Amino acid sequence: MNDFGMVQVYTGNGKGKTTAAIGLAIRALGAGKKVLFLQFMKAKVYSEHNILPDLSPNLTLKTIGKPFFVVKEGSMPPEEAAKWKDKAVFFSPGQPPSEYLEIIAGGMAEAREAVTSGKYDLVVLDELNCALHFGLVSWQEVKSLLESRAENVEIVLTGRGATPELIETADLVTEMKEIKHYYSKGLEARKGIEN
Repeated sequence: MNDFGMVQVYTGNGKGKTTAAIGLAIRALGAGKKVLFLQFMKAKVYSEHNILPDLSPNLTLKTIGKPFFVVKEGSMPPEEAAKWKDKAVFFSPGQPPSEYLEIIAGGMAEAREAVTSGKYDLVVLDELNCALHFGLVSWQEVKSLLESRAENVEIVLTGRGATPELIETADLVTEMKEIKHYYSKGLEARKGIEN
């Protein structure tokens, strides 16, 4: 049996990236593995926070974020940006909010400790792709983190906008592609399904 850890990336505009990572975490727990599920750019407002912390002593769930999302100006079409105007902080390219930079830096320090310590078999870095895409963390920092991992540690990075460098570096990349979504009909996130 090969216990060498791989780097997996779940990206794309379709639904299911975090959901797939949660499924993998549960599978790893079922095999007796220890899991850290570190959520970047998220607050504890999602339904998984009601059950995952009590699911297993081998699972640690942490959120690193604020109750608002950040968006780089010009990174989405105007009609999409209009939908987010009350739910996100928009920033000029190259000028992300300093408080978010500090939060992400703290999360990266936790992630580095987790992947090098040997304490975890699986480390999920949920939404780190977004943090990288928005310039809240540099590719060099992410690359250094991946290179520093212990040999047996599996790492999963989720979120839209995975960079070409990350895609090239990863061992497995899955793109969730939206074909059709009820959001286009104006339906908001539903508790237990999207939230």
